[in-house]
Amino acid sequence: MTTVITGGAGFIGSNLADALLSDGESVTILDNLSRNGVSQNLDWLKDQYSDQLQVVVADIRDPGAIEPVLAKADAVFHFAAQTAVTTSLVDPIEDFDVNARGTINVLEAVRKAGRKAPVIFSSTNKVYGGLDDLRLYELHGQHVPADELIRARGINEDRRLDFCTPYGCSKGVADQYVLDYQRSYDIPTAVLRMSCIYGPRQFGTEDQGWVAHFLIRALRGEGVTIYGDGKQVRDVLHVSDAVAAYKAALANISKVRGRAFNLGGGPKNAVSLNMVLAEIGKLVGRKVEVSHEAWREGDQLYFVAETSRLKAELGWRARVNWHDGLQDLADWLMARESAVRDQARQVQA
Repeated sequence: MTTVITGGAGFIGSNLADALLSDGESVTILDNLSRNGVSQNLDWLKDQYSDQLQVVVADIRDPGAIEPVLAKADAVFHFAAQTAVTTSLVDPIEDFDVNARGTINVLEAVRKAGRKAPVIFSSTNKVYGGLDDLRLYELHGQHVPADELIRARGINEDRRLDFCTPYGCSKGVADQYVLDYQRSYDIPTAVLRMSCIYGPRQFGTEDQGWVAHFLIRALRGEGVTIYGDGKQVRDVLHVSDAVAAYKAALANISKVRGRAFNLGGGPKNAVSLNMVLAEIGKLVGRKVEVSHEAWREGDQLYFVAETSRLKAELGWRARVNWHDGLQDLADWLMARESAVRDQARQVQA
């Protein structure tokens, strides 16, 4: 079986590729290599799996380049995207072209191939909008819902869609097109609406991948900027748990086809930004210096995913506690920094 992963050199894509390749499967990575750090991820995969791995450098905005690749796919994981709300606000046209039109190009390539290859799409919790109607109050330094059921379980898939910011709109459009290709063309598709995924091979920035960004800055002895009060809550999920969900969705595509599922760490891994910074301070042995800026457009004060549907359909649950996951990411980042320093010394010598 040949699995195509668009954006496969990225953070989640490369971790998924590693898991599939280690199972003995053949993987084709389709990526334009535009994001920082992805070439390193690709080199890492090539070193381990040169016989099983194929790489096509192409952009999902170019149908002629991707159609021959997807024509051979037995399954497709679609991760290629513009991933930052801030970038979408600066250039909404490019954001649309990558996320919305690019996804249509992927779907059309699969449809034209006529093989009905399953397509699993990585969507986002941003399709639910800013959740401005949620009544919140502050508890133990966190913004939490007044509704006890939501506080205990999180936000479920019955929540109405409410696209907000160009990024939310472009990903939301893609989300709905992926689901509709099941209805209109009988292509087996599924959507996973992700919360904050973190872990090894994540080169986080201020705009996207905040957990890794915080750790990278702290390990370098640099400060962190928080937009807002730092009491906003997210349910962070280790990438190994995310990979398990994607693999399970494909393995059970007949059960989940045409459906969307929330994917996050759930209430047990719900943390405020301030909590994560405090834990990072313990890991690096010093308090992280923090400065504050105004709230950013579209930033949810609270999002925790209810994942009971994934559990019911796939038997999936988040297994990595956020404390352990943060330590795992810190260990990987420190090992990477050490390797970079050793390489620099060898070059100088």
